[in-house]
Amino acid sequence: MTTGGSAGVVEVRTADDGSVIILLRGGVGPECAVELRQLVVRTVRRVRPLRLVVDLTEVVTLDPINVGTLIAACLLGEDHAVAVFLVNPGPELASRLALAGVPEGSVIRG
Repeated sequence: MTTGGSAGVVEVRTADDGSVIILLRGGVGPECAVELRQLVVRTVRRVRPLRLVVDLTEVVTLDPINVGTLIAACLLGEDHAVAVFLVNPGPELASRLALAGVPEGSVIRG
């Protein structure tokens, strides 16, 4: 599944091991907030994969609302026994995530 406009793109796929991968691309701003939040909550609560991987490799910008969504995803994952990983954020985004309170071990830099 791929959605999004000219700004940010959200792509979802399932890996061979059952992990759900959410790939974010471009500028992920407030126009993506509702969609991303619903996707994360539905995946953690209903799909309940062993791992939810949010790939940030191609993210240019991420607004504060979506930073909050990623933090909430990590905490919700803990409540539902789903390991949530935020992978490959750029240095600035990794710093913002850490300052915002992303649980230690959830951010994986490549």
